[in-house]
Amino acid sequence: MTLDEIIADASHRMDQAVEKVSEDFQGIRTGRANPQILNKVMVDYYGSPTPLQQLANFSVPEPRILIVNPFDKGAINAVEKAIRDADLGLNPANDGAIIRCVFPELTEERRKDFIKLAKQAAEEGRVAVRNIRRHARDAMQKLEDDGDVGQDEHDRYTKRLEELTGQHVARIDKILEQKEQELLEV
Repeated sequence: MTLDEIIADASHRMDQAVEKVSEDFQGIRTGRANPQILNKVMVDYYGSPTPLQQLANFSVPEPRILIVNPFDKGAINAVEKAIRDADLGLNPANDGAIIRCVFPELTEERRKDFIKLAKQAAEEGRVAVRNIRRHARDAMQKLEDDGDVGQDEHDRYTKRLEELTGQHVARIDKILEQKEQELLEV
């Protein structure tokens, strides 16, 4: 593996870590209806666990109401049960054709809990990025120790790796800041 390949691989894996943090944030509920909160909900559909996105359409007619419209009306009770059991703080109600999920107003205490969750997810993302950096640095050091690259080239690529790490950590911090703003919005 060359230094360029190590940097490219590290960059790709760091991008994935940032994307994971972003996905985790989508699961943290704000006061507004957002279909992405249901991304991880699995429905017991005729005996097999199936992601909810494969079984229904979603719409947001009002800022705090999410409508779930199952394709198979026979599965409406299973979909409703899966949303209720997902522990998202939602109380779904079905009228036989669609499921309405009303997002309750967040209390100040609940907002602070969600911000703590967001900060924890962001820290996990930063740790993942730093671990990727450490593995890349180890691989680069091995190339230098084996005599495949010189000291100057190793130092230049180490500096690039540090810049890459800084950029990805900054992206995580920016996403966290946006999520905090979203959670504090009343």
